[in-house]
Amino acid sequence: MTTAYLSHESFTRHDFPSHPEHAGRIKAVWARLREQGLTGQLLQLEPSPATDAQILAAHSAEHLKRLMAVSRQDHMVRLDPDTYALPSSPAVARLAAGAAIDAVDAVCAGRADNAIAIVRPPGHHATRNRQMGFCLLNNIAIAARRAQTEHEARKVLILDYDVHHGNGSQDIFYSDPSLMFISIHQSPFYPGSGALEETGAGIGQGFTLNVPVSGGFGDSAYQRIFAEVIWPAAERFAPDLMLISAGFDAHWADPLAIMQLSLGGYDHLARECIRMAERFCGGKIIFVMEGGYDLEALSHGWCNIVRALLGDDALSDPYGSAPSASARSVQPLIDAVRRIHKL
Repeated sequence: MTTAYLSHESFTRHDFPSHPEHAGRIKAVWARLREQGLTGQLLQLEPSPATDAQILAAHSAEHLKRLMAVSRQDHMVRLDPDTYALPSSPAVARLAAGAAIDAVDAVCAGRADNAIAIVRPPGHHATRNRQMGFCLLNNIAIAARRAQTEHEARKVLILDYDVHHGNGSQDIFYSDPSLMFISIHQSPFYPGSGALEETGAGIGQGFTLNVPVSGGFGDSAYQRIFAEVIWPAAERFAPDLMLISAGFDAHWADPLAIMQLSLGGYDHLARECIRMAERFCGGKIIFVMEGGYDLEALSHGWCNIVRALLGDDALSDPYGSAPSASARSVQPLIDAVRRIHKL
């Protein structure tokens, strides 16, 4: 099994140390992969920056123009209250999107069986027209368009299990039946989107599936959601490629949310995604880094994804089980999703 690994030292150049989304996040992942002897088991590929044309396949010209204007500044700017950018940030964002593109190219061309893109800034909150939520370019959306336009991936499934709703990915593909977007996220929570009733528009109706989970739920709830909602939805869609927006901020130790997933629970989600890809699209799956702000959980979580992709059963988990996962039933939510989507 060959797993391609796309990352770059330049991802540390976009950095505001007192901000939750800082360069220490990716440094922690790199260090943990090396410490656990995983880096050498991967096919390391050098990413190239995304071109204007590749970016414009997912974003508006105004979005790209606003981002590139930052490079002409001599100071940090705020693109919204949560989202910073430095003069170097547009180039870093291009490289992050390019890494996701190159991961798609490696898998779809058969040079690798699967891939990871360890990138920052993250991307899933960037809409067609707006940078927001720490995100400058929507890396996974740009990569999905690459798969559809340059490879034989007519139907792409984006599965987002970051604790925040991937509103940007939803926005870009909301009317598109060639891409199914599934998000499991804490609700109510930032950015305030991702309701059950948000299911797509026009010919894209039914191809957006949101699972808004109230705070406090943990491993068993997520496992049931995967078994009773995600699996049947993926089977009906039958994707040619799976892209995973992997955020580790639903871990119980994360400082920005109140979900109760453990690293073992996260490992189950990743392995279920891999099983889906093996069943529906010849194993073609790419995991792209999104959130996660407890550095231990983030770094061990990515080691576990790598092991799962390599076919290794080992688990890295210094934290153990969540101390207080909710005892409430997730069944009413599952029933509602299944009813709305006729699963």
